[in-house]
Amino acid sequence: MRLNDLGIVRTRIERPDPGDVARLSEFGVATVHEAMGRVGLMRPYIRPVVRDARLCGPAVTVLLQPGDNWMLHVAAEQVQEGDVVVAGCTTESEDGFFGELLATSLAARGCRGLVIDGGVRDVADLERMRFPVFSRAVNAKGTVKATLGSVNVPVVVANALVNPGDVVVADVDGVVVVPRGIVGAVAEACRRREDDEESKRQRFRDGVLGLDLYGMRERLADAGLEYVED
Repeated sequence: MRLNDLGIVRTRIERPDPGDVARLSEFGVATVHEAMGRVGLMRPYIRPVVRDARLCGPAVTVLLQPGDNWMLHVAAEQVQEGDVVVAGCTTESEDGFFGELLATSLAARGCRGLVIDGGVRDVADLERMRFPVFSRAVNAKGTVKATLGSVNVPVVVANALVNPGDVVVADVDGVVVVPRGIVGAVAEACRRREDDEESKRQRFRDGVLGLDLYGMRERLADAGLEYVED
């Protein structure tokens, strides 16, 4: 965040090709993270609030002030069909920035879900709505609407940099950020990885051990591993 990023709303952002986003959405967070070179993960304290929640979509980013959810309302106007709202805060805050009313507003705009480095509430209602939410905390404490942040600026969310239009993938394993310019390439890498894993999966079903499939025995011996019979 830069000082001149405060108090602005960027109304035009570049989004990746929807077909590339759709292809990427076929894969889980672990696969995307591995296929992308083991980068882009948010910290693991960001957890799903709604059971079996999954999402994949371009980010509309929000910079919040602690205890203030004003900018989430501002962001709702910028959401297009298929987007994900991704919110960070200028400093740590676990207040309940988001609940059922905002979820209703975002869902009406076609939003696919929310990732927030902060707290949320109305969990039973979010569960009933099946609106995917990934958050730092669940907290009934409410917020005010008094201090400007920004919308569609680069934000750091749980130690991950998110630029507007980057694709965010989230599931029970965590949240990963895919830079907008490489979404198609990452989707292709995910497909190759999945195909390779299916081949390995079949060999494991056939009884082959990882020790042999991955050629581990010689390296284990070189490392000094010994088998003994007592």
